[in-house]
Amino acid sequence: MAELIDNSNYRKAKLKELILKLHSGESPELVRQELVRSLSGIPYGEVVEVEQELIEDGLPLEDVLALCDIHSEVLHGAVDLSASKQIPPGHPLEVMIQENRALNGVVDETSVLLSALPQIDAADIQEQLYILIGKFNQLIDVDKHYQRKEYLVFPYLEQVGVTGVPKVMWGKHDEIRELLNGSVEILKTPHITKDDLMASAELVLRPALAGVADMVIKEEEILFPMLMDALSDGDWYEIQKQSLEIGYCLYDPPVEWRPEGIGAETLDEMQKDGSGVQLPSGSFTAEELLAIMNTLPVDITFVGKDDRVKYFSQSSDRIFQRNRAILNRDVRHCHPPASAHIVDKIIEDFKSGAQDRAPFWISLGGGFIHIEYFALRDENGEYLGTLEVSQDLTGYRELEGEQRILSYR
Repeated sequence: MAELIDNSNYRKAKLKELILKLHSGESPELVRQELVRSLSGIPYGEVVEVEQELIEDGLPLEDVLALCDIHSEVLHGAVDLSASKQIPPGHPLEVMIQENRALNGVVDETSVLLSALPQIDAADIQEQLYILIGKFNQLIDVDKHYQRKEYLVFPYLEQVGVTGVPKVMWGKHDEIRELLNGSVEILKTPHITKDDLMASAELVLRPALAGVADMVIKEEEILFPMLMDALSDGDWYEIQKQSLEIGYCLYDPPVEWRPEGIGAETLDEMQKDGSGVQLPSGSFTAEELLAIMNTLPVDITFVGKDDRVKYFSQSSDRIFQRNRAILNRDVRHCHPPASAHIVDKIIEDFKSGAQDRAPFWISLGGGFIHIEYFALRDENGEYLGTLEVSQDLTGYRELEGEQRILSYR
């Protein structure tokens, strides 16, 4: 046992020494070579302890943030994950891992697009901009992944005394958010030239992609194994129940994880007081309301006054398919870049009171589809959000004569 403790103390002291060498400006490659020579594998828990100790020893958080990407790069592949616990299907961490797979996929696709910029004719740059805006809008969805960490996961770490990792990761989240938002602003710059776009790619766009990809490594090599050790099944179940309020990132979990011993909750069990939803002209149980919304012959999507998607109906024959990954997503990011400015204008008119509805109709797959947006307001006229209602009117347009109720059989 004493030998194991001594080994642990040695590894942590050596790792701290190497990180401080990075802080003093030594080459990351030289530090990595020394790491490989002196430490064959570092348990993930010890990496966390060292980072915590550095902060407690007085290394400013800003310096730790600046070092974070460098020492993450140095440590990549040298962290021993052999003792980490298995993550069951549908578990909140398994969901985050699947989100990371989706994020890495978009990062790779976007990197290919940026690498192709030099070969694109300047006259065709606008089409490439639209594609890039769409990719970065997808990546901005990582905000929901980060929010679930910040508001649902980090509090549990802080309860067991781990404060350094949440502070450092939250700071990196903010840096990545700023880079992604800045990337979209650049891509939307009117009349941007090919040369300016290529320069921006190196200064902002590629660093944004690198930030997202590097955070995936930090999570899966350090944070996730530590969380599996630190949090109980009860903690994870509380996180699971609250996750949908924030939403998922580019992934809709097909399986709902529950710890052993906890059965499926029905809607009626979730409203134990039996009060349901009380309205001026009557009331529903949650189960009744759900059945009504999913039976109406229209697709319904509700966007709150903060411009984020809050709800969509789930009928079996939806015209426009939705999944829960769009919940709490900015509605502008749910539309193609070419039409995002129209969405902006509709919302602006609804909020100002200039308009209360915006109807459209299109031909789709041989059918006639009517789409209408409605401004929702309270009794004082204050804007509450936007309701999108879509309906396939193909069959109705073909009706002739009458069919009265007495003809029902």
